[in-house]
Amino acid sequence: MKTELHDYDIFPKVFLVRQSARITIKPLGKHAAFEGDYTAAVLSMACGSPALYPHHNPYCEYPVSVEADGCIRITHVFQEEGEYRIRICRNGESKADLSVYALEEDMRGRYPYRGDLHMHTFRSDGREDPAVVAANYRKNGYDFTVISDHGRYYPSLEAIDAYKDVPHELNIVFGEEIHLPGNDVHIVNFGSTYSVNGLWNLSAQNLESDRRAVTDNPPPILTEEEYREEVHALIPELEIPEGIDPFTYASCVWIFRHIRNGGGLGIFAHPYWIVGPYQVPEALCEYLTATHPFDAFEVLGGERYYQQNGFQTMRYYEDRAKGIHYPIVGSTDSHNSLPEANQNALLCSTFVFAKENERTALISAIKDEYSVAVDTISSEYRLVGEMRLAKYTRFLLDEFTPLHDELCFEEGRLMKAYAVGDPSAAEGLTFLSGRMKKLYEKYFDITPGENN
Repeated sequence: MKTELHDYDIFPKVFLVRQSARITIKPLGKHAAFEGDYTAAVLSMACGSPALYPHHNPYCEYPVSVEADGCIRITHVFQEEGEYRIRICRNGESKADLSVYALEEDMRGRYPYRGDLHMHTFRSDGREDPAVVAANYRKNGYDFTVISDHGRYYPSLEAIDAYKDVPHELNIVFGEEIHLPGNDVHIVNFGSTYSVNGLWNLSAQNLESDRRAVTDNPPPILTEEEYREEVHALIPELEIPEGIDPFTYASCVWIFRHIRNGGGLGIFAHPYWIVGPYQVPEALCEYLTATHPFDAFEVLGGERYYQQNGFQTMRYYEDRAKGIHYPIVGSTDSHNSLPEANQNALLCSTFVFAKENERTALISAIKDEYSVAVDTISSEYRLVGEMRLAKYTRFLLDEFTPLHDELCFEEGRLMKAYAVGDPSAAEGLTFLSGRMKKLYEKYFDITPGENN
């Protein structure tokens, strides 16, 4: 955690442009206390040095005094989106140098939620119980997650059910990784109300028939022959070019349409995963991203070697240069949720800027391209996405996430204790309930009201 976050609390940290922001700076301990009168300087990080570029940087100074509660407060209208520094100075010497962020109007009501859209448990080829996996990710600062076991939908419902009787602020989304005959492209179903794996031959997929949906009327179960017939019937309408396997591409389209029909997010996962050759033929990968029948591209996640995340990132930016736009996500594809045992446990993640931490709101925000993929392979993180959102995410990772994750840790610890049979953990979870909501209310002045 940055030293400034230990010594001073500044709130709100995030607000909207062209609206009056009332900012409080609170010392955290006597060693950081303010005494007497100071000058508060406000400068934009994007506009160069105010000394060298006086006509570019909207530099302002305010005389400020310590108030009765020991805090300093300023009111300012930030005209442009971006990061600003607030420096509390006396006689040219800085006492505190803190960051805040102003957002454009389209970000009104959009809060940052960090999550993982692809991970596994011992119900397929992972290591731990679904409920334990969810708790471990909460401990590490995740706001939402999905259990996306290979060929299985019910483990995600198992994780949700494990905590249905206790309050918690982790959003566990139902889902699966889809594997259907004749198609080896890996596709993640994030949040569809029914299992796509569960549309054919439940016994072959090791599915529980009564747990293939959260809706009362899922589509009927098909035989493999019926599934193949439906896919073949799609091929003529798709006009698939030479060099692309028609059945594979049509099967992908069939899957993505079903995910969308169930209100979910269909994710094209890790085409540059090395399984001997790359997992998806280059021509097919290029055609899938060019036509993007998926809802989101897994631009980061799964492995530490360069080819996977590096080439997926290059694919995304090359497509954007060609005018091809599609949403992106970053995930761990984790098979072991313990960072101590698995160096990939916290490999990558996604920041989603959504109106609430709820399945349909997250999906809508990702589809509208309000997401940034985060690469934490090294301590020097890397971000993939639209530059303005990447700049904002960088700010959040340094200025907000450390505070956020402190609250997540204790809730995740209690969730795991509850899941493995400690009844006293329920009381602790009840006590902690609502803390994250209060944290967002404190640091984000971006609510939908007219007079913020």
